This record gives sequence, C-alpha cells and structure tokens, in this order.
Amino acid sequence: MHISDKNDIQESLEGDHDAYARLVRRYQSYITAIMWRFTRDKAQCEVIVQDVFVQAWLSLGSYDGRGSLANWLATIATRTGYRFWKDQARRRQEVNIYNQPELIDTENADEIAPERAADILHRLFRRLSPPERLVMTLMYFQNYTTKEIAKRVGWSNAAVKMRASRARKKLRKIAVRENVREEY
Repeated sequence: MHISDKNDIQESLEGDHDAYARLVRRYQSYITAIMWRFTRDKAQCEVIVQDVFVQAWLSLGSYDGRGSLANWLATIATRTGYRFWKDQARRRQEVNIYNQPELIDTENADEIAPERAADILHRLFRRLSPPERLVMTLMYFQNYTTKEIAKRVGWSNAAVKMRASRARKKLRKIAVRENVREEY
C-alpha cells in the first residue's frame, strides 16, 4: 500500500473528510473507467461511481491494508456494477439493436466505427443475465482470468467457467437472431 493511501485512510477513519476526498480524487478516474463497463450513460456512470465511493467510505474500517487500495476499490466497484445490472434487469425492456438507426449505417454496412461497434456490443451484453454479463465484462474488457473473476466476485472457478460458456452460447444465438455479422 502506498504511504499516502495509508495516511489518508488513517486520517479518514479519524474523521478527516479532506483525507477521504484526497483518496476519491486519487482513484476517481480508475473507478470511473471500471464503471464505464457497466453503463455507457455518463449520468448513470457518475451515480454508480459515487455509490462505489460511498460504499468504500462505509467499509473503510474493514480494509486490512494487505492488498492495494486500488484492488479493494475495484472489488467494491465490480460488486456495485453487478448490483446496478441486477436492478436494470428487473426493469429491462428488450430493445432490438437494429431499431436503433444511429447504430447501423446501412450505406456502409461493412464499415462500422469503433464507437458504434462498442454500442452494439453493449446492447448485446444487456441481453445476458447479470451474472453472465459480469463474467463476460471482466473476462473480455478487464482481461481477468477465471480464477481472478472467481476471487473478485466470490464464486467458484467452475461457476465462472459455466457462466462464461452459457454467455457465449447465448450471445451467439442473439447475434444470429439479430443478424449481427462477425465483422461488426
């Protein structure tokens, strides 16, 4: 753990709000990058980043300092993002990606901007269950191994592998049904 983190954590626990504000400023970009994987909406992202730091503040006394503060915060962020997806799934309305004209350029269907490809991928991922979506996001966007995912979310390695396999199969079926070609 960095000495500045250690000092700011201790001072935060003693009631120094400025010390906690320094921790937030130090890690805000890192946590925002993680949370962007959970929502592509700027306003929602800001809300769930704030949720991460509120949860971290409430749990700061339980941080034992053995691992890096960044990893501890990333674990809180992952769990917060997962809860966000579960809440979204309760309110989900399935949207056909091709009913979103701003995503597909029919004149240049073989050429798709990276931003559009990312939007299509995120729309496809919304069709997965929250556990499947979490595994796929951590595996393919964060480059975690199945063992790292299992540790981060508290599942067995076998459960992570099973969810990843089911998610891939489901994505293939959705892609075929929606006629999403491989070059997208």
